[in-house]
Parts: sequence; structure tokens; C-alpha cells
Amino acid sequence: MKKALLAAALMSAGVIAHAQSSVTLYGRLDAGIAYMNGIGAGGTSTGPATHGSSQVQLESGYWGTSLWGMKGVEDIGGGNKVLFHLEGSFSTATGSLGSAGSIWNRWATVGMSNDQFGTLLLGRELFISNGIWDFDPFGQSNWSSASMVRGRNWPQSSNNISYQSPNWYGFDVYGQYSFSNSTQWNAGREDGVQLTYTNSLFQIRGLYDEIRNANGQLGGAYTGAINAGNTGQGVFAFSRDYMAMVNVFLGPFKIQGGYEALRTSGMNGVPVGLPTTLDHEWGGVTWQMTPAAALIAAAYHVNANNGGGNATLYTVGGSYNLSKRTLLDFQVATVQNSKAANFGLNANNYGTSASTGNPLLGHSQSGVYAGIQHSF
Repeated sequence: MKKALLAAALMSAGVIAHAQSSVTLYGRLDAGIAYMNGIGAGGTSTGPATHGSSQVQLESGYWGTSLWGMKGVEDIGGGNKVLFHLEGSFSTATGSLGSAGSIWNRWATVGMSNDQFGTLLLGRELFISNGIWDFDPFGQSNWSSASMVRGRNWPQSSNNISYQSPNWYGFDVYGQYSFSNSTQWNAGREDGVQLTYTNSLFQIRGLYDEIRNANGQLGGAYTGAINAGNTGQGVFAFSRDYMAMVNVFLGPFKIQGGYEALRTSGMNGVPVGLPTTLDHEWGGVTWQMTPAAALIAAAYHVNANNGGGNATLYTVGGSYNLSKRTLLDFQVATVQNSKAANFGLNANNYGTSASTGNPLLGHSQSGVYAGIQHSF
């Protein structure tokens, strides 16, 4: 009898422990057909620069990154929980990982939360500049805010410690610090903080972050050919980022806008055309026509110093939910450049080489895509 009671007690304890823990597997698959024109190619010794090439491609992640992941939570009592989060991106077009050799390139964190004091996480995360997502009319789709800063506001960050506060009378604070894991404290350091206020009528957010290079500089010395098409060039990679953003909720309409300023210091030998400061403004409106259908219109503008010119991206699009998990989406966009600028629809690398996919200086680029997205 005692053995039977002991076995029953152990089984009950197992059921209770299981009830206090949960693991969720989730994912999103996004794919479609995209057409884009105005792709330029830099001149060579055998011929002049050309403009006007176009392409049609099967795309993955234009409306939202294709990803999969796991989240876990264990309630350990007293309002305390232990958390983990693993998430990686991939291409539905090819099946390849978003980052070669990295399964969990977006999130790989473990931490704790408390109902009263907030959440503390350690590991790899989306960098804090992704806080623009909530205020971008197109939610950082492939043709949106990231295009005008060449991807500066959507990276990931390793070696992080982050803190998310509870909501205090509509206010909440989020902070992130990435350790350099180097003998030089500032080498490769990334950090930032954001403050958000939310009520039923509007939401505002202020955000500051910085990303430093391997020497701990915000910009640093320029090296390499101007047309190399390399990532990590100046203001687009290593800089301070200041954002002020707003959402206004008016029934079926959501109005969104913001301002972003990128600033560097200590850049030497910078060729004309590579900016050291960047000012980016945007605005747009989403009309939730029905519970299933939404239309979006937005404009994004950028001004670059040091002969970098200016550009404006105009875009309209929308989505239709076939179910709670599946939607159809489309977007039409064009980017108009001043004679000194060559920003593209995508968040392309800086430069005029053919590998960047940018238009030629002073030329426009237009595109359209339609796709399907399924979440699980």
C-alpha cells in the first residue's frame, strides 16, 4: 500500500511540474513573386555604366522574415518565471539558413522575469534599433524604413544583456547592452535604450543606440574602394542612432511617423558620396477596411551629407487574411534619387558596383511583389 501511495504521489508531482512549464514551437513562411527595374551596373574599362536592367524573382521574406523558433517558460512561483527563446531565419526559396553556420541567428536567450520587476535576458537578440518595427507602416518589410538607411535599423546583436520593464502607468523602458568580449572594452560594442508611452489614442517612443567598430569607433577610418559594395561602411554600420516615433489610433485608421538621425565621429579620408550623417523621416497610414483586409500607404525620405544626396521611397500595399494563420500580401514601390544618390528599394550595401543591386546615381528604381504568408 505504501509503495502504491508513493507511486501515486510521484505521478501527481510530475503532472504539477509539467503544468508549470511550457514550450511553444512556432514559425512563419513568407514567399512571393517580385519584379524590380532600374538596376544599374557600374562602368568598366570595356564599357560605360548601364541602367535599366530588371529582374523577376521568387522572393522569401519581403513582407516578413521567414523564421522558426521555440519559446519556453517555467513558473517557479512567487511571480517568477524562467524563460528561453530560440529563433532562426531561413529562405523559403532555397531552404538555406538566414546566416550561414548559424541556426539561431535571431534569438538565443535565457533569462528570468518577475511580474513586478520585469524581464532580464542573456544571449543573442534582435538589436534594439528594431524597435522601429512598431512605428513603420510596412513593419520593416523589404521595401520600407530599412531601405533608406541600408539596413542600419534591423541587425541582430550577440553577447547581450537586456532588460524590459513592466508597464508603469502607460510607460515602459527597454535597454540592451552587448559585451565586446574583448580586452578592449569598446571594441564592437553595441547598446541602446528606448522609452515608450502607450494609451488608447496614441503611442510614442524615443530610442537611442550605438554600434561601434572593432576599434571602438563610431565610424572610424574609411578604407577600401568606393564601389566595393562592402557592408560595414561608415554611417550605415557604425554610428549613433536617434529615433522619435509616434502611432495615432483613429478607429480603422492608424497613422504612423518618425524621425531617425544617424551620426558618426572620427571618420577619416572619407570620399565624397559616403555620408557621415544621415537624416531619415517617414510617415504613413494603415486603413483596416475589414477585419480581414488592410491597405497601407507610406513615404520614406533620407538626406545624406558629404555629397550623398537625398532620396524618397513612395509605396502602397496591403494584405488580406484568408484565415487566422494565412494572408496574401502585395506592395508597389518606387524610390526617387537626387543626382548624387543611389538608394534602392532593398536595403542594399553602399556603392555603385553591380553586386549591390542599386540604381545608378540620380536614377530611380521601382518594383512590385505579391506573396503569401503562413504562420504556425
